[in-house]
Amino acid sequence: MVQKPMDKCLLVDDLPEGLALMSAVLADVFPDLEQVSASSVNEAKEQISQHDFSLALIDLELGDGNGADLIAWLVDQQYACIPIVGTIFDDDEHLMRALKAGAQGYVLKDQPAELISLQLRGIRDGHPPLSPAIARRLIRHFQKAMPAPGAESSLSEREREVLGLLAKGLRLVDIAQALGISHHTVGDHVKSIYRKLNISSRAEAALEAQRLGLID
Repeated sequence: MVQKPMDKCLLVDDLPEGLALMSAVLADVFPDLEQVSASSVNEAKEQISQHDFSLALIDLELGDGNGADLIAWLVDQQYACIPIVGTIFDDDEHLMRALKAGAQGYVLKDQPAELISLQLRGIRDGHPPLSPAIARRLIRHFQKAMPAPGAESSLSEREREVLGLLAKGLRLVDIAQALGISHHTVGDHVKSIYRKLNISSRAEAALEAQRLGLID
């Protein structure tokens, strides 16, 4: 995140208690920051059209839409604004959607207020505010998504051949015919390849084959 002067914050939450919580936290962390609140996506867009914001704290499940879509729209309208998610949802679907939309932080509202304050204090220094549970989930997500170190080197020569043909779109029976082995054996090779590379689809297999130089 970019360090910059902060003067105005947008709070978006469709529950009064949610707005009250985040407003109190902001007043504690940034006492000089002017607060503007909205209880819906449409109301938030209206405020964004009228004001320039330094910071936005946005809930995800709003009555008239999803906060992640609002974040994407906000980033397009006001690139310098720092959008932070403030929500109770800690699952991968909500988290990844919000981060892809442009969220630069993700805090859980079911924490004690003093912990939320602590996480937000680092914003001025460019530290993305993340609840500990969210940081752990991010680590697990990317650990699962990445092949184990040296996984590709553990592929046998036959598995590399199968992977290359699989990535070209050949059916298992066609791969078996091309290599002179049974389609059952091909199936076993595919299972082994998927396990070693931590992948689960032909699309991922094609990307791995390209990365390994097995196809153009």
